[in-house]
Amino acid sequence: MVLTWGLPPTARFNINNQLITIRAFDANDAQQSLHKQAVNIIASGPSIASLAFSEMLDDPTIFVNGSISLIDQYEFTEVVGYVISDARFIHHQPEILRKHYTGQPLYATLAVLEAMAVTHPDIMRTYHAAIRVLYPVDRPWGVKSNRLLFSKLAFRKKLLNKKKPLSYFTDHPNFIIDSSHKPNPVGASLNITYGFVEAGTVTYVATQLAFSRHASTIHLYGIDLLNSSQPRFYENEDNSAPSKLDKAIRDRIVPSFNLLGKAYKEHGVSVINHSPVSKFLFDGLD
Repeated sequence: MVLTWGLPPTARFNINNQLITIRAFDANDAQQSLHKQAVNIIASGPSIASLAFSEMLDDPTIFVNGSISLIDQYEFTEVVGYVISDARFIHHQPEILRKHYTGQPLYATLAVLEAMAVTHPDIMRTYHAAIRVLYPVDRPWGVKSNRLLFSKLAFRKKLLNKKKPLSYFTDHPNFIIDSSHKPNPVGASLNITYGFVEAGTVTYVATQLAFSRHASTIHLYGIDLLNSSQPRFYENEDNSAPSKLDKAIRDRIVPSFNLLGKAYKEHGVSVINHSPVSKFLFDGLD
């Protein structure tokens, strides 16, 4: 597998003196293709709690963060992905992974995987063949956990820890970058083999993954945004993690999804927002 921009094709982790190798995502891998199927991406907004899943259980489904806990309540027959991009989720909700992850295709950043190597070594050892590394294009290491040291990973550390401006990728054929957007540029990936663009929410990563895996239509559920101060559907007032969505909605999340929705539609893929809470926020999503 050949990756550009210096992205490593594999990641290695020493888990209890056993070397575990995890491959990077490659859109050319036939096993990664969704073969032009429509896919549902289930986020964690509170509106999920009132969603009727009975007609969705046989559809290809991608979960993010804590939404995978829905498999305890419903019999999803085609889980095609589980995405975690921020290591802080691993530390704040370690039981979710322990209780609900049983080898579904897992897509995670290096920082998430190093956190898992410490908190969930058995999962890494047992299911490493089902796991793929996703790289943020502008900072391949991703969101680092404060509890872990970067020196634990045997990678080209200076490259992976150095952040590039999104404008650096303006001419790359696999990215759509709006460098004129203020206060900072926004973008979207057309093939996350070369990295994904961040927008402040893991659902944005999952959407780029679905497009890169050749989905025909992408349905988004639970990207509520406007009620982000409320606990996620799997949380309560006592164990809810802090959310930074409010600060990012106007400047980053909404313009990023609008850019992505328009770009993907030009490539024949509709991105449909089903959240009743945020449906009026976007002009680029169906």
